[in-house]
Amino acid sequence: MRTIIEPFKIKSVEPIFFTSKEERVKILEEAFYNPFLIHSNKVLIDLLTDSGTSAMSSDQWAGIMRGDESYAGSPSFFRFEAAVKNITGMPLVIPTHQGRASEKILFSILGGKGKYFISNTLFDTTRANIEFSGAEGVDCLCKEGKLPTVPAPFKGNMDLELLEKTIQEKGAENIPLVIITVTNNSGGGQPVSMANIKAVRKICTTYNIPLFIDACRFAENSYFIKLREDGYQNTSVENIAKELFSYADGCTMSAKKDAFANIGGFLAMNDPALAQQCRNLLVITEGFPTYGGLAGRDLEAIAIGLVEVLDENYLQYRIRSIEYLTNKLIDAGVPVMQPAGGHAVYLDAKGFLDHIPVDQYPGQALVGALYLEGGIRGVEIGSLMFGKYDDNGKLIPAQMELVRLAIPRRVYTQSHIDYVAEVIIEVYQNRKQFKGLTIVEEAPLLRHFTVKMKPSTN
Repeated sequence: MRTIIEPFKIKSVEPIFFTSKEERVKILEEAFYNPFLIHSNKVLIDLLTDSGTSAMSSDQWAGIMRGDESYAGSPSFFRFEAAVKNITGMPLVIPTHQGRASEKILFSILGGKGKYFISNTLFDTTRANIEFSGAEGVDCLCKEGKLPTVPAPFKGNMDLELLEKTIQEKGAENIPLVIITVTNNSGGGQPVSMANIKAVRKICTTYNIPLFIDACRFAENSYFIKLREDGYQNTSVENIAKELFSYADGCTMSAKKDAFANIGGFLAMNDPALAQQCRNLLVITEGFPTYGGLAGRDLEAIAIGLVEVLDENYLQYRIRSIEYLTNKLIDAGVPVMQPAGGHAVYLDAKGFLDHIPVDQYPGQALVGALYLEGGIRGVEIGSLMFGKYDDNGKLIPAQMELVRLAIPRRVYTQSHIDYVAEVIIEVYQNRKQFKGLTIVEEAPLLRHFTVKMKPSTN
């Protein structure tokens, strides 16, 4: 089979910044071993997130020039609205400045003490907004999704038996929503099958609970369904996406992912009463319902991006590039999430740094090691991001200790990815020299963004 090439040409470039290892030692120390506190011009390859970091197309940049900045009723909004309606089939579309703003609005209305939101796996901002409302998030990830190095085609699936058991235990009347995250970001960027979505829909209907989709990476999930699920090989990704959304009552989306935009998001739904409540809160917190905290130019970029992301040549390249890096690491014996996910490579930090106990945050230690050795910035998805404390202040660890290396869309070339592989393999070969970390200062919610740490002394 021939090499799968990037389905685009490079029209504009920006510089990459080089630092020495000696400089990075000091930079890491001054950032308190937190990658979020490192200045971006001190990063060589930035894989912290794929959110808002993608390269926009020439059509998107042209759309930005066309953006209409009218406060109300901008034509840019109506083009944005039409693009969202076309894919989701949902008639009520509410723009927001990013995904977590959609979550804040939704859970402020539906959440509260005594409420539960069930998901395959909630990501950090989703869970934080649920907990901020006083409610509780409950993850019901399938069993195979909890085994990083054991391949399975749809490791993002909901555990259907656990879902129904949780509904019965908590009471359907206390569960405002069930949420399916596609792809499952916290669980290794793993996809959810259409069969699983349909089965969740059936359970939700039985108990009269609305089903929402966290749609940040809907196109990547739809492409996995085309590749891996029987009966979809000859179906277009666009039609797969439309079927996926047809089983849901609503969705949230950060357009900073699968719409290639640098900012933006939306809520879409079928329920007029809920939509009215959301719009009322939107006006207070975000802006008028036809701009929702966004400039008209950003609405244009999102509308164009939602079309471009369904290009199957792009999706083939996107998924294959993640698989390429994953396979290079597997061949070198590096513990990595298998099979490859959609938007990122996930290192199994617990297996990678097996000499570091979970209460010394092996994922964060690995993030520091990758920056130190190669100037690569990633993010921990483990007990620093999702860990809790018991009544005695002891850490309750996360299900998995992962390091996510999120690949921005249309930004890096194969030589960049080869460099990343070389650094990871080198760190793995010298892994015993790296130490764990302890927390010096932390916030009560989303602590990984601002936490300050220091090397452990034991």
